[in-house]
Amino acid sequence: MSYQPPPTGYPQYPQYPTYPQKRERPFGVAIIAVLEALSGILYLLIGIFMIVGGIAFASIIMKGISVPITGFSLGAIFMAVGVVLIIFGIIALIMAKGLWDGKGWAWTITLILNVIGLIFGIISLIFTRSGGGIIPLLINVIIIYYLTRPHVKAFFGKGGYVQPPPPPPPPQRGYPQY
Repeated sequence: MSYQPPPTGYPQYPQYPTYPQKRERPFGVAIIAVLEALSGILYLLIGIFMIVGGIAFASIIMKGISVPITGFSLGAIFMAVGVVLIIFGIIALIMAKGLWDGKGWAWTITLILNVIGLIFGIISLIFTRSGGGIIPLLINVIIIYYLTRPHVKAFFGKGGYVQPPPPPPPPQRGYPQY
């Protein structure tokens, strides 16, 4: 038995698809993704400057300028830190792209990193007893709260897809059509 359209006289109701529609990116997700991309670019730039500074520092040592030998190891440390920062920058850019595209793994990693940041922020407040860590702590709380909202979770495929309401039932026979 195949589908047959309703007889004439019955109103046509739209057929709702059972598959998800194109997802709208929530504005807050766009902000988080852009900030993540900016931090990734900043990490890359600082990493490049650290490597260049380390090379310059090591070359000064090799030219025989009177700098203690610890300067050479300091140059190597600068270069190593620069490489680590470049790696963090690349990871941050990948995370930003995943957040922008609504990838579930990006949501999970962002949530985990913000929970870790929240824990370190609380520990920092306890041991340092200074108010300097309150703003990063609040940012972590806001991001965690926002990422757990139903529409944001649905964008990342972490919540159930909310289907539109079913169409109204067809009119019953015997009643006049208006």
